[in-house]
Amino acid sequence: MALIHTETFFLDNFALRQWDDPNFAGTRLSVDKREFVQRIQAAHSQEGRPLVDGYAPFCKHIIVPNWTGAPVSALPITEENQHLLQSGYTRRRPEELAVLTRWFPAGSVQPHEAKWLDVILYSREQLVKEYDAMPAKEGAGQQLPDAPWGIISIKAQDEDYETPMQPITMMRNALGREEGGSGVPLEREKYEAATTYWEAHAAIQ
Repeated sequence: MALIHTETFFLDNFALRQWDDPNFAGTRLSVDKREFVQRIQAAHSQEGRPLVDGYAPFCKHIIVPNWTGAPVSALPITEENQHLLQSGYTRRRPEELAVLTRWFPAGSVQPHEAKWLDVILYSREQLVKEYDAMPAKEGAGQQLPDAPWGIISIKAQDEDYETPMQPITMMRNALGREEGGSGVPLEREKYEAATTYWEAHAAIQ
């Protein structure tokens, strides 16, 4: 099945779980997928929302007001809610290594509606490399649209800027594309900033 796309963006297979997987640990979306991609295109080409540099040259962000009704995907850890935290070994996809994570169970907290959506983009060229490196990855062998940027993840949040990725994601990226990462080496300063942020926050799952 062809991926949904516009002239600038396409909805990558990796992002589909945010609509289709009821057990996804992060922002869940219920708006129409095609409408979502079209709205992102309009935000960029008509409203002038820029593509903001990400953690590597192949990564960009476009941050837009949250029109989807999605709640925040993470909450600060407080004395009142820290007893609700759970931990375990999880994997994003069957072909990846399981890693230790912690989270708030969705039914145990009451997240508010997010102010912003951080739409995370990878270049088409990077996604081709990642699919080639992991043939078992869902979507491998599929012809990607000619649009230059693939939407790989959407984060509902209150900040109008990129928040640090989870430290374990940085480690997975450093492992290389064969293990489900991007191949970007770990940078100690950014890793320390991520641990500071995620020591005080936890995702909602």
